[in-house]
Amino acid sequence: MKKKILFVAAILGASFGSIAQDDNGEKVFTPEAGDWVIGFDASPGLNYIGNMFNGSAGNSLNTDFVNSDNVLFGKYYKDATTAYRGSLRILNYSIKQDILIDTNTVNSNPTYLTDMSKQSGSLFQIGAGLEKRKGEGRFQGYYGGELNITLGGATNIENTYAATLDSANIADGASVNNRILTSKLAGGFGLGIRAFAGVEYFIAPKISLGAEFGWGFGLQNTGEGETVTEVYGFDGASATTQSTHTVTTMTGKNSVFAIDTDNMGARIKLLFHF
Repeated sequence: MKKKILFVAAILGASFGSIAQDDNGEKVFTPEAGDWVIGFDASPGLNYIGNMFNGSAGNSLNTDFVNSDNVLFGKYYKDATTAYRGSLRILNYSIKQDILIDTNTVNSNPTYLTDMSKQSGSLFQIGAGLEKRKGEGRFQGYYGGELNITLGGATNIENTYAATLDSANIADGASVNNRILTSKLAGGFGLGIRAFAGVEYFIAPKISLGAEFGWGFGLQNTGEGETVTEVYGFDGASATTQSTHTVTTMTGKNSVFAIDTDNMGARIKLLFHF
């Protein structure tokens, strides 16, 4: 416990020392023309320091994205009071999973069948904006606007099964009725226009903590989706015997429009200028 308190005291001492250096002008704390900036969520680090006084609860230095949707965030300073903001996310994934089905629940040595599931998807997000700053010292305010575009977001699922779907396999657990063969969850197009305002305090040369609020509107359009399910049963009201057949279910298009305030996921930003 004493070591933790001494560590915090050292951090505070370094901070006060940096303030003194700022007063005599030996170091440049605030942004300059040509500076590049990357940002992180500061909450894990702040929680780590605060939790030093209460044992080990929550003491993690894991960082996170500034935004709550895994978007990379950065800035470039045209001059000391003007910055271009940008954000980017490029997601493309493919997952293949083998699923073992135990077909022998009596003996101690199980016999397995292997089902397989494939899933893939993609998403592209990009944002750009302009930021203006006010204030000459280490505490500064800023404001501006930005545009965000989202493309994609579709997910495709394909399942293959080792056992056929019939009454015998359903009875012994080798097959499950109403099982999904394919599923296509539609992607779409999203557009957001946002005005923002915030504050930053430079705790060290070219390192700042900040928070911001915003207001804007967003539009999200999503296309049709389709799910194909394999079923064992009566195929229609006129059927007299049960059989294996497929059922296709559609989901309709969707459009959402919203105007609201935000605060970047209630996150305090830790920004590095270089």
